[in-house]
Amino acid sequence: MKELGAVCVVVLSVRFNLPNILTISRVPALFAIVALMYGDFRWGATFAFWLFVAAAFSDWLDGKLARSGGQVSTFGRFMDAVIDKVMVVGLMVALVNGGYFVQWRTTAMVLLLCVIGREFIISGLRMVAASKGVVVEADAGGKLKTFMQLNAIGWLLAWRMLAHNFIPEPHGLGLQVVHTIGLLFFAASVLLALTSGWSYWRKHGYVVRD
Repeated sequence: MKELGAVCVVVLSVRFNLPNILTISRVPALFAIVALMYGDFRWGATFAFWLFVAAAFSDWLDGKLARSGGQVSTFGRFMDAVIDKVMVVGLMVALVNGGYFVQWRTTAMVLLLCVIGREFIISGLRMVAASKGVVVEADAGGKLKTFMQLNAIGWLLAWRMLAHNFIPEPHGLGLQVVHTIGLLFFAASVLLALTSGWSYWRKHGYVVRD
């Protein structure tokens, strides 16, 4: 009970300014997007796509507002990174399970497991490094990886939206192009996840070798 009380005190002591509210809002947005993806009604795919776009935009907006308003905080930096990972991984699992990769479903799941493993390893590395006073900053490869992941999710959601609500021909060239772009972004994001993960380990792996 004392530990729970301490956690509550920390949470209540956080100043929930607009940037932090935008960051936290991506958690319920994640659940809403997945519910819409699996919802059995006509415009569910369209709402899922546009809600994802809004959530992705909020990821850029909260950082901009925090920096311009002098509201950058440790809580904000920590939660922004954690929620981004939860949202990306959660939506990718939903995409694989929901059939968005069609005949590449098994391959996508194997690659996604590699990405999840990478995230756990690097997060653990960051925790150990932090305990020793070493800060593992996000590098260009990690940021580009996140950009590619968000694009992959967006294009695949757009493919389902177009197929369900706007393009009556299920095997049209336009749909195939949108879907292929989503698959290419996904493949690129996996490659960047693994290469950037190796880069993190090569630079900071010494913190776990003693």
